[in-house]
Amino acid sequence: MEVVATAKWVRTTARKARLVSAMVTGLPVAEALVVLNYSPRSAASDIAKVIKSAAANAEHNYNLDASSLRVARVEVDSAMIIKRWRAKPRGMAGSIFKRTSHLRAFVTDDEAPANVRRRSAVKMPRTVVPAPVVTPAAATTPAAISDAPAATPRPARRRAPKPTTEEAE
Repeated sequence: MEVVATAKWVRTTARKARLVSAMVTGLPVAEALVVLNYSPRSAASDIAKVIKSAAANAEHNYNLDASSLRVARVEVDSAMIIKRWRAKPRGMAGSIFKRTSHLRAFVTDDEAPANVRRRSAVKMPRTVVPAPVVTPAAATTPAAISDAPAATPRPARRRAPKPTTEEAE
């Protein structure tokens, strides 16, 4: 079942809010809120509020389990533009557009479709294979020396000597 929450006239641009909403689509609600909490974008806090509200609606109005909810989608629509002006040189005026947007978050308790691959937002650590330990006695054996790549010395760079004042004249 899909449950919705709406926030209207949010003072953020729709373009910036869409970037944030794409990060959390398909994630479980708890994981989406963690991702939004650590996001540096200012629209993340507004989207987090709407997702929290949708989860609360689902839990209170429809008795759904909060741990099984995931973000189905977050729709971002542009709303009214508040127009202001700023004085410019030679008696002109420059326009300032303060854009607003409407946010609509959908949470669902359905399982994610199996054919859609969704990468987890949390990066899992990789297992690191330790390098073999070489003891000093093993490094001096003829087999260890023949397997090691031969180091070629680099030729030294030589600069031409600067002419002295006597040679320059």
